[in-house]
Amino acid sequence: MALIITDECINCDVCEPECPNEAISAGEEIYVIDPAKCTECVGHYDEPQCQLVCPVDCIPQDPDRMETQEELEAKYEKLTGKKIA
Repeated sequence: MALIITDECINCDVCEPECPNEAISAGEEIYVIDPAKCTECVGHYDEPQCQLVCPVDCIPQDPDRMETQEELEAKYEKLTGKKIA
């Protein structure tokens, strides 16, 4: 599933540069995650980098966007043109 940034976001800007898929951007009030680009860092890292750096823990999984590991891997391959080894 994709991740989501909640209203607890303090706009600290530490998550955006950590996203290898450029899925995070500044929204009108808080940062937002493009679910079409979010792979939860599958294919890049072992865990979502945005969650690791967020100082207020406001980036949970989005329950409205359920995806399996295989779907996240397929999304990574589509976005990058690379196969997961």
